[in-house]
This record gives sequence, C-alpha cells and structure tokens, in this order.
Amino acid sequence: MAAWCEANGVVHDTYGDGELLQQFEAKVAALLGKEAAVFCITGTMVQATALRLACDERGSRLVALHPTAHILRHERGNHQLFDHFHVLQIGDQHRPWTLEELQAIPDRLGAAALELPAREIGGQCPSWDELDAIKRHCAAQGIHLHMDGARLWETAAAYGRPVADIAAGFDSVYVSLYKGIGGLGGALLAGSHAFVAKAAEWYRRQGGNIVHRSPYVVAAAMQFDARLAAMPDYFRRTQWLYEALRAHPRMMVNPACPHANMLHLHLPVSRERAMEIRNEIAARHGVWLFNRASHGALPEHSVVELYVGDNLLSLSDERAREVLALWAAALTN
Repeated sequence: MAAWCEANGVVHDTYGDGELLQQFEAKVAALLGKEAAVFCITGTMVQATALRLACDERGSRLVALHPTAHILRHERGNHQLFDHFHVLQIGDQHRPWTLEELQAIPDRLGAAALELPAREIGGQCPSWDELDAIKRHCAAQGIHLHMDGARLWETAAAYGRPVADIAAGFDSVYVSLYKGIGGLGGALLAGSHAFVAKAAEWYRRQGGNIVHRSPYVVAAAMQFDARLAAMPDYFRRTQWLYEALRAHPRMMVNPACPHANMLHLHLPVSRERAMEIRNEIAARHGVWLFNRASHGALPEHSVVELYVGDNLLSLSDERAREVLALWAAALTN
C-alpha cells in the first residue's frame, strides 16, 4: 500500500477531503450510473442510514426486507434500537422475494431492499425480467428501492450485463470495499447528489467522520480494476465447479445453477463433522475447503459456503477434482 501511494502521489485525506478519495467515489458512482457516491466506515452504517433517510423522504417508516437480510441477521436490532425504521419481512427465506410478494403488501412502503446476490441463500438473484419488473413497480408506486450490493460486482458476469445496467432503477446502492475487492474494510453509498449529501451528514452525526479514509480507499483502489476484471474468470470457474460437483451427488448445490461466483453446499453430516473434515483435509492435504459451516434444516446435516476466487482459479482441474473426491469420500465415513 505504501509503495502504491508513493508511485501514485497519494496524499491522505482529512475528514473526507482529499483527491484520491473523491476521485474513487466519483469512479464508483460512474460505474454504477449514479450521480454521486460517498465513503462510509461500515456497510452497517450505510444501509441503516440510507433506509432511514429513504423512509423520511417518502413519508412511511416501513421497509420491506427479505428474512435473510443482513440487517435482520447480523446487525443486532440496530434499526429498532436506534428507531431508524420498521421492517416488514417479505418473501420466502429460501429464495429471493418477488414482485407478486411486494404487490401483496397492503401498506404504503417507504422503501424496499434487495440484496444482489443474496448471500444467505447461496448467492441467488432474481431473473433479469423479474428484477426489471420490481424496479418499474417501485418507481410507479413511489417506493425507494435500495440495493444491498455488498457483492454486486459478482453479479455482472452472471447477468452478463454492466453493473450500471443492474443498478439502474435503484434509488440507492451500497457496495463493499472488501467483499470481492479485498480491501481493509469500508463501503460506499451511491445515489443522487442530494441523497448522498444527506447521508454523509448523517454519517458524521453517528460518529462515522473518521479523520483519514485513505487507508481503506487505497487498499481497495490499488486492486479495484484487477478484481473487477477477474470476475468473469471467477464466474466461469464457478460454472466449471458445478459440472465437477455432478460426480458427487451427496454434496447438494444451492442454487441449482450459478447466479454468481458463490454457492452453498448442503452436506449429509453435522456442522461439527463438516468442520472436522475441513480441518483434516487442510492438515493432510494443504487445502482449505471453506470458512464457515451452519446447521442444516435437517438433523445431522450442514450447509457450507464456497466463494470462488483466486484460490480455486489457481488450482488445476485435476487437483480440484482430487480435492472434491477427498471431500466426498470423507462424507461417507
């Protein structure tokens, strides 16, 4: 990072005022087809703030969220305890919510949030036609449509469209600077000039006005273009992995076909056994299979998440098949 800063003449920002930061914000906004973008220290602060402001502007405190939304699963009730907004859960927990389910809500919504791809359900996304219909409905009904785009860059290859086309029709978009990009942390919120300026002020009010953002921005900016350029390769490798997994039907894949370069595997062993197998293969064969494992819906079953990136890309096809065979064999013991 220091060498990159020296090579590029980077000067640290002061409370968000700095050329590197503002150029990077403008670059991401342009990629997303939005007027402006602003840095925030965490995605948690980004999304709670964006949805609160959206509700204030639309005159309704109701937000439609999927049951597996990050706000509900991982943010310890912040939207309730800080009195940001009220949540109406929408859709089935095992698939993305639909236009029909949105239309079935009788209340006037301030906002609806859609995660692309939806991590907790294996990276699923709605079809392009369904997504377009949701966008048009929200615009017609005056519903602020927000995207949880923590892994948005991963969907471009899957949809086969530029991220600006995917983001079009969303009133606000959150993107992460470390998920998929590999930075230290931090996030950006993109939208209209007025909405982004208001969000920036609310970040300050919540203690997000850190003195230097540049370390976070440097860590992302120095590899940003390369990471985005690699996404099609990651997706092609994910398609290859799906084909390779056909030889091991005990490892059940969700979704049925790749929507992004991530997926869930449903395994016929307990969570504890899944992690034992992971550790045994790591110790004996030097390959790390996955990070987290969750309890499955059925007894003695578990779910693991795979993110297809540089590690799998660098493995030969032969070696990857060997590892899958080792993993599958361990599931039968």
